[in-house]
Amino acid sequence: MLAPPDTGDTWLGLSPDPLPSTEVAEWVVLPECGAVVQFSGTARDHSTDRVGVDLLQYEAYEDQVEPRLLAIAAEMRGRWDDLGRIAMLHRVGPVAVGEPAVVVAVSSPHRGAAFEAARFAIDTLKATVPIWKRERWQGGESWGLEAQHIVDVDRHHEVDEKTDLDRQPAAVEGAR
Repeated sequence: MLAPPDTGDTWLGLSPDPLPSTEVAEWVVLPECGAVVQFSGTARDHSTDRVGVDLLQYEAYEDQVEPRLLAIAAEMRGRWDDLGRIAMLHRVGPVAVGEPAVVVAVSSPHRGAAFEAARFAIDTLKATVPIWKRERWQGGESWGLEAQHIVDVDRHHEVDEKTDLDRQPAAVEGAR
């Protein structure tokens, strides 16, 4: 079972056990932080062109998970210097529909940084941490719909900036 760290403000983990979402939400709160954002990615009963998904199975290159999660946390603290606590936890093994497969939580003094950092954390985790998903559905089972090419956190940083520019409203088109 994953437990919060005895010291420090970063909780990272990989576990075959159910993720402690409630404990994460409580742990991430600090007196100086008025904003907490928690993302929980839960197993759902469908995928693109696949109905009746009833089980997800996650595998990881475990030796690389913690170093990559640490790199994400370091990048987050570099981008948002007032973050309080950061938690990034992921399941391995079977995950039933409705159970969390990943939990990310961030606290900061203000909501803008908390929302941005949490979004960055989950997007970067999915792109840079070597964790793979196998789905079982009515009629079959397979690894994810598309191959996931793992990139380094610093490389994802470049892609992330381009994506952020692509998300900007048309009104700022000329400012790009």
